[in-house]
Amino acid sequence: MKNIATLTMNPTIDVSYDVGKVRHTHKMRTDNEHYAPGGGGINVARVFVRLGGNARSYYLSGGATGPALDGLVDLHQLVRTRIEIKGPTRIAADILEHDTSKEYRFTPAGPHVSEAEWTHALEVLAEADCDIMVMSGSLPPGVPTDFYARVTRLLRPKGIEIVLDTSGAALAAGIEQGELLLVKPSHGELAQYSGRSLDSHDAIGKAAMAIVEAGKARLVAVTMGHEGALLAHAEGTTFLPALKIEAASAVGAGDSFVAAMVHALCRGDDDLTAFRIGVAAGSAAVLRAGTDLARPADIERMLGMAEPA
Repeated sequence: MKNIATLTMNPTIDVSYDVGKVRHTHKMRTDNEHYAPGGGGINVARVFVRLGGNARSYYLSGGATGPALDGLVDLHQLVRTRIEIKGPTRIAADILEHDTSKEYRFTPAGPHVSEAEWTHALEVLAEADCDIMVMSGSLPPGVPTDFYARVTRLLRPKGIEIVLDTSGAALAAGIEQGELLLVKPSHGELAQYSGRSLDSHDAIGKAAMAIVEAGKARLVAVTMGHEGALLAHAEGTTFLPALKIEAASAVGAGDSFVAAMVHALCRGDDDLTAFRIGVAAGSAAVLRAGTDLARPADIERMLGMAEPA
């Protein structure tokens, strides 16, 4: 089994509450209060470790909220490398309204990171010792959009494979740098990268295959929400329809997908099997409200339902 490391440049303290009804102005009493360490890479590490793998979490942490994030990471028994910054770690809120079963999510942009701080982060990452680096989540203000591309240039000469899950300009720069094992855009993120509307599975498949054929990534997994997911690789494209489940939350589905797919690849599963496991994990993550992410038993249950269309 290969070991991974994850990078979270814009982590969160994820807090979730339940409330009877959301009303403006009024004080709303909540219950089921829960705190968890969050942000793309940290979420990936949480699920990867649950599945029996080894993962080191690299992340930025600072301000008065930084120690709280560090403590939550420790509670989840994650091996960590904290990269200190001055700005406070952001806090994201997930609110479940019982009356409607609707979910409300509030996510700040994150702290400003100085050039000295992100340059130091590159120096720390240059010493990473792992088989695969999973770079996941947004970049905070102040960090250049080609940051993930810079990390790729540092680590690929060491033989470390790269997985990328981000959006916008950071995604574009990362893909253009190339040499990726796996990139996981959403349908909308792939359309933005491609610069055109992708209004059919065929169009999505062609856009994903263009990345593979250009040698930018060996695997491109496109998540499509309630429609399903598509994998592009050297042998072509495979579409998996969304599983017929009742979603209670949208938190962590993509991160769970990445964690489970990478875990399967690390243990030697073939690309299509790993893709099916990723789809199962993404579905497992939304079964329960809040920020708990996918659980192995739920992934196994969902796996029996994840078959190609």
